[in-house]
Amino acid sequence: MKLNIVPASTGSQWVKQGIQTFWRHPMALSALFLLSMAAMSLATLFPFIGPALALALLPTASLVMMVATAETLQGRMPTPALLLVAFHTGRQRLHAMAQLGVFYAVGFLLIMGLSALIDGGQFAQVYLGRIPMTPELAQEPTFQTAMWCAMLLYLPLSLLFWHAPGLVHWHAIPPTKALFFSFVACWRNLGAFVVFFLSWVGVFIVAGLVLAVLTTLLFTLLGNMAAGLMVAAAMVLAAMFFTSVVFTFRDCFSAPDGHDELEADDVTYGDPRQNP
Repeated sequence: MKLNIVPASTGSQWVKQGIQTFWRHPMALSALFLLSMAAMSLATLFPFIGPALALALLPTASLVMMVATAETLQGRMPTPALLLVAFHTGRQRLHAMAQLGVFYAVGFLLIMGLSALIDGGQFAQVYLGRIPMTPELAQEPTFQTAMWCAMLLYLPLSLLFWHAPGLVHWHAIPPTKALFFSFVACWRNLGAFVVFFLSWVGVFIVAGLVLAVLTTLLFTLLGNMAAGLMVAAAMVLAAMFFTSVVFTFRDCFSAPDGHDELEADDVTYGDPRQNP
């Protein structure tokens, strides 16, 4: 496996490629994203371990969208069967994905625990949906400190797990090494990732403004249904964002040894236009 260093401008290309690929099969990719989120929501219903189990499913949900995008790039329709993609790659990789999930859940809960030391757990409860956000709470200095502390700590956690599911799935790398290589790849290509996230921020802002105007115009015609359309559009944007993740992975790492492009169980994410 070879780490590729890409120019900062590649970040905006990742966004463009993600949006273009999403619109090849928007309904299928949106459905897979919604089903992944629904599975995480259902996991929270388990007593005691529910929230931690939902967190542990996030790396798998990210992998589902990466493989779904790979299928789309190869001209295939992504299907709900991809929700079980971790089960189709052998016991070793399934175990590795489970380990990634445990590591992520522990890391996230540690961050929430550290923030709770600052404000008594108020930010953690708001973030986890236990209590509602209020203007008074948002203005409390301890709440704001806990929020910024959690955000700063979450950044290295997200870098550790950004590429890790793909490295486990396509390169069969052990979880701990996958976390290390993921962090190094993100750090060495920091310029591209900064452009990537800033570009998505711009997309979300523009889309939010357009949706706000449309919602206002449609409210007189559709009433509360207009708010539902706003939520649906937000979910589509989130699915579109996750569709772009595989392009960051494809450009940061070379194909496995002995392959012209990345493959695993008849799933590739190489650009078919580059094939001879």
